Amino acid sequence: MTKPLSFSAFVMNTASHITHGMWRDEEGHQLNFNDVDLWVSLAKRLEEGGFDAIFFADVIGLYGDHRGGWDFHVETGLQIPSNDPIVLMSALAVNTKHLGLAFTAAPLQEPPFNFARRVSTLDHISKGRIAWNMVTSSLENAFRNFGYDELVPHDERYKWADEYVDVLYKLWEGSWDEGALLQDRESGIHAAPAKVHKINHVGERYKVEGPHLVSPSPQRTPVLFQAGSSPAGRDFAARNAEAVFIVAPDPENARKLINDTRCLAIQNGRDGNDIHFYQGLSFVVGETEEDARRKEFELDNKVDFDMMIAHMAGGMGVDLGNVGLDTPLENIETEGIRSTFEWLKQSTPGRTPNVKDIAQMRSRTTRIVGTPETIADQLELWSNAGVDGINVINATIPGSYEEFIDQVMPVLRRRGLARAEKGEPATLRHKLFGENRLSERHPAARYRGAFASKEGIQQ
Repeated sequence: MTKPLSFSAFVMNTASHITHGMWRDEEGHQLNFNDVDLWVSLAKRLEEGGFDAIFFADVIGLYGDHRGGWDFHVETGLQIPSNDPIVLMSALAVNTKHLGLAFTAAPLQEPPFNFARRVSTLDHISKGRIAWNMVTSSLENAFRNFGYDELVPHDERYKWADEYVDVLYKLWEGSWDEGALLQDRESGIHAAPAKVHKINHVGERYKVEGPHLVSPSPQRTPVLFQAGSSPAGRDFAARNAEAVFIVAPDPENARKLINDTRCLAIQNGRDGNDIHFYQGLSFVVGETEEDARRKEFELDNKVDFDMMIAHMAGGMGVDLGNVGLDTPLENIETEGIRSTFEWLKQSTPGRTPNVKDIAQMRSRTTRIVGTPETIADQLELWSNAGVDGINVINATIPGSYEEFIDQVMPVLRRRGLARAEKGEPATLRHKLFGENRLSERHPAARYRGAFASKEGIQQ
C-alpha cells in the first residue's frame, strides 16, 4: 500500500549551499539570503504547496583548505557568509501555521542550559513546530573558533553529544512536571514549586543545576533529527533520533542503512518505526524526457564543480584543489565526515572513486531527472525502500521549489505519495508521529517525574 511521503525543503541561510555557483544565475534569488522577506515568502509558498518542513543546514566555521588556503571559499561564496538559522526561526514561526521549522546546531556552539531555553522559547512561539538537527560539527576551523586547538576526534564528539543531549532531556522532560504551571490569578500561585525541579547534572563536560527556566512547550523536546551515518553516528541516531537525513546513492543502499539503523533502535529498546528517514534528492523537471535532459545539461553547465570539490573534500578534511579530476581516491581516514567517503564508494560500484566523483556525488547521484510522472515513479521506489520523506535540495530559490510544487506535487497526490491537504494546525511531531510528546520508548522519557523525589535520577 502506498504511503504519503513527507517533504522538507533543504536550505541554508547563505548564498551557496549544495548546488554551488547557482547564485550567479538570474533565477538564483538565494543571493538575497540576508533579506528575511526571501525566507518568509519561501516558507509561505512551501506551506501552501504541501511541504511539511523547511530544514536549515548550518556551519560554524570554514571548510577545510582548497588549494592550500581559504581564499577560495570567500571568493566563491562557499557557505560564507552564512547567518544563524535559529534567529530566523522566529520570523518564520509567526508567518506560518503548519510548516515544521528545523535547524542545525552542534554541542560545540552553545552550553546546553541556554540552548534548551532558546529552543523551548521557539517551540512556544511556533506552537510546537520546531525540530533540531543534532550534529557534532566536523570542521577544524569551527573548533578553533570555539577555543580548541584542533578537531576533537570523531567518536569522542559523539560521546560529547551523548552528555549534551542528556542534559537537554533532563531540562526539557524532567525539570517541570505536568500541571506545574497554574497561573491562578485568584490564589496568586503562578506555578507549583513542588512540581518544578532542579536537575543537578554533574558530568564529564557539564555541571548544570537548573531548573529549566521555560515552562513546558507544546512538544517539550523538539523533533530530533540527525544526519551522521558512520557507525558512531548510526548508534547515536538509533538511541536518540526521531528522523534521520540520509544521502544514499540509490534505494537499495538506503534500504540497507534504514534496516540496520532500525535494528539498532530495537536493540536500544525502541521500535524501528520510531525513526523516520529522509533521503536528500534534487530534481530537474521537464515537460518531456528530452526537455528534462536539456534542462539538466544547462544546469550542469552552470554548476561550479570546483566548488563542489572544495565543499565535499573540505568536509572530509582533505585538500583536493590541486589534484587531477581522474585521480583515484583510496580509503580516506580523517576525523571529518567519514560517512561521505562511504557514500562515495557505494555510488561508484566496481571501481575506485576519483576526484571527479566527489564533484558529481551530490549534483548527480542524488538527482532525479524527468517528467513529473517519471519522477513520481522514482519516488515510489524510494518509498518502497523504506524512506519516509524527501529532503528536497534546490538549485535556485525559490524556483526549484515552485517547480516541484506546481508540477510534481499534483502527480504525487494523485498517486497517494503526498498528503492531499494540510489539515488542522498541529505540532510537527503530531504531524509525523501522531503525538505531541516523545514516545515513552525514547531515552528522554526516563526523566519524566525523575526529579520529584530524592530517589530520582540526579546524575
